[in-house]
Formats: sequence, C-alpha cells, structure tokens
Amino acid sequence: MTNKLKITFLLGIFMMIFSSNMNAQLKPGELVDGIAAVIGDEIVLESDVNEQMNYAKQQGASETDKCDFLENLISNKLLVYEAKKDTLIENRSAAIKEQANAKYRQLLSQFPDEKTMLAAYKFRNGYEMKNAIEKIDVDQYYGQAKYQRITEKADVTPNEVTDFYNLYKMQLPEVKDEISLAQIMIYPKLTEAHKEDLIKRLNKIKQDIAGGETFESQARIYSEDEGSAANGGLYKNISKGQMVKPFEAAALNLQENEISEPIESEFGYHIIQLIKKSGKVYDARHILLKATPTDDEMKTAKAKLDSIKKLVIDGKITFKDAAFKFSEDKKTKFNAGIISGADGSDKIERESIPGSITYELAGLNKGDITSPFEDEDNKRKVIKIIKLEDVIPAHQITLETDYNRIKQMALNKKRNEMIEKFVNSKLPTTFISIDGRYDNCKFKANWKKESVKK
Repeated sequence: MTNKLKITFLLGIFMMIFSSNMNAQLKPGELVDGIAAVIGDEIVLESDVNEQMNYAKQQGASETDKCDFLENLISNKLLVYEAKKDTLIENRSAAIKEQANAKYRQLLSQFPDEKTMLAAYKFRNGYEMKNAIEKIDVDQYYGQAKYQRITEKADVTPNEVTDFYNLYKMQLPEVKDEISLAQIMIYPKLTEAHKEDLIKRLNKIKQDIAGGETFESQARIYSEDEGSAANGGLYKNISKGQMVKPFEAAALNLQENEISEPIESEFGYHIIQLIKKSGKVYDARHILLKATPTDDEMKTAKAKLDSIKKLVIDGKITFKDAAFKFSEDKKTKFNAGIISGADGSDKIERESIPGSITYELAGLNKGDITSPFEDEDNKRKVIKIIKLEDVIPAHQITLETDYNRIKQMALNKKRNEMIEKFVNSKLPTTFISIDGRYDNCKFKANWKKESVKK
C-alpha cells in the first residue's frame, strides 16, 4: 500500500547510518563520540567518520584510510556551510523539517508503536531521531545545491575529451559484455467476473464486521497486504500523499470508525476503516484482496503481446511506436521502451541482468524479440516482450566505441577540479578546527592552514 520502495530505502539508510557503531561493544577507555572537525559553524563528529568507514568496508573497499574519510566529510561540510550563505540557494529549512517529520511518521507506520521503532534504531526518543533525519536531509540538500551552483557551467570540448583519453587511457577499465534492451510491458486485466468476486468477498467481510467481528481480526485473517495484515490492517501516522490516490480519497471521505465500500487501486480491492484524523495526518485500517490474475487472464495478456510482436515483425509498426502505444511501464514507454542501466545509459552489463530475463534472451541475436513471458513489477504480475537492441562485447575503452562514456569521465574530472578550486579559495577565510587525533594526517587540501614551505 505505501510506497514500499521508499520505505525499504529509508530503512536501509537508517540501518547504515545508525546501527554500525551503536551496536558495537565499547572497549574500556574507548571514545563514545566527539567532534572530529569544525568548519564554519558546521560540525563533523567522530561517529560520522567511523560510520563512513564501516559502510565502505561493508561495500568491499580494500583501503579505508580514516584521514581520507575525514577530508571528504570536511569538504562536504564546507559546501554545506557556503550554501547556507548563498542567497541564490533557496532556504528550505522549514520544508526539510516537515519532510523529516513525514519520514519519521512513515517509518513509524511500519512498527506497532513508537517505542519499538526507537529501540530498533537505537534512539532514546523521537526528538533525537527526527533531528538525525533532518541533519541528513539538510546536508544532502545544501551540499548538492552548492555543488550544482559551482559546476553548472562545466563543459568539455572534443579536444579536451581526446586529451583526457590520451592521458588516462592506460588506467581506464575494460568494459564488460553489455547489451541494450527495450521492452513492452502490460498488466494482465481481470475479467468482470473476477472483479465482482473480489468485491463480493469484501462485502461479505464488511457484513461480518457489522455483525460483531472486529475489523482488526478480519484483517489478520483475510488481508493480503503483507505490510499491515499481521497488525490488523493498521497504518498509523499516514501523511497526506503517502498512500495511492484511490486509498487516500476513500479514507479521507470517511468519518472516524466508518468503513468504506470496496474500492479499487493498482494493488487490488480494499475496504478501509478510518481510525482517526488530525490535520494532514491520519490512522486507518484496511483489508486488501490483491488483483492476482488467473492463468486464463495471464494467457489473454500473453496473446495480446504476441499479436503486438507480430505487428512489429511484419513491419506494420515499429517497436518504438508499439512501446509508446501499448506499454504500461511509465519508466520506458516514452523512451522507445529502452531499459536504462545503472549509470542511466542504455547499456547494461550482461552479468547484471536478472536470471529470468537472461533465460528469455538465450539464443537471441541483435534485433530479435522474445516471446511474451511472465515477470514481476513492484510485486505485481506482468507480461513482457523484450527486444535485444544491441550487443556490445567486452572491450578496452576507446574513443571510437565509448566517446560518450569518456566524455562523462572528463566532465566529472573537470567538475571535481572546480570544486577543489572553490574549496581552496575559501580556506583562508573559513574557520576550520581539526581535532588533534588527526595531526598526522596528510590532507590533499591545506585544511590545517599550515605555512607552505618555499
């Protein structure tokens, strides 16, 4: 019901940031926390440095020099400090605080109560946790805003791309096997008889509640929403805009304890009970019966895609136009059906392709299209056809084959140089204090403002 991807992302972020060192056993005399550096009126904590190092180790980093991590944090904090003074960067403090409160409520809705959530994330109280969320969002917003302001005019000429390649070509990595893919995806449609059966089942549940059963007990028995069924269908502290539109519209039109008629959303069919409403926040229970297609409904969807594939093969429509006209995947239908890789390009490393799709692509050549097959999208069953647009064998990067990739590398280098130049220009006029524990660090920038020996 909620945006599960967002929830999962938030959970991952908090576990990464707050669990790593709080779960560790402290040794006698070990520093619990302290200030590692001060930049203007921004602070880097010792725990910030440790958490960055721990996360890098978890991601497989071979080298974890604490001095490097501290320098990166100091540099980012300087950008944040300068961004807050930049009158051309919108002050979003109030909006970020409200956003932090909304994220807090969103996380809270996944737990039985606040005490359980705070214990899971090792916070003493809600105020402390909200402040931590806000701190992350503030640093991210202002750091990115200043970075964009400094680098907005960055560009590289063809000659600069060539020079970059000639200088670094021996250090550039080999490109692994890659492919380009385009898809057309549709959701199998439920028959009217199937829809009526789901509505009939929900109406029977509603009648049982009117006859004395509790909404909570019926949700535990019948609801197919994994996120709330075990909790009696309850979602707490729901912010306006958090739920899908049909759910929210139905919930907010109810009186407290009133139960809705069955309503349809992209997830299936629901009945909803409004528990309480306060301003833009509300609590609600619901019972979901998923719109899981039957075998016959899946076959009908496959037949539809098979006919679309035939139109493409017969030359009566291009795959690009067919994707725009028929695909129900909003991420790709307006882009000729092209599936983007991790870096945003149209090239995907072959080894990163899910096994289910690799199986469908087996034996296909450039330009071929798979038969319609079943897959999942956001936990919903879908039917797809995929076109193998291009095949790029593993190779060493060259200007001829990878110009755009090399151009992006050269542009990133120029942006980093612009940031470095900006940082160095601010050093003389910015208050910077680094704790004595880092006296032996050899920083790239002159953060300690030491006299330069001639």
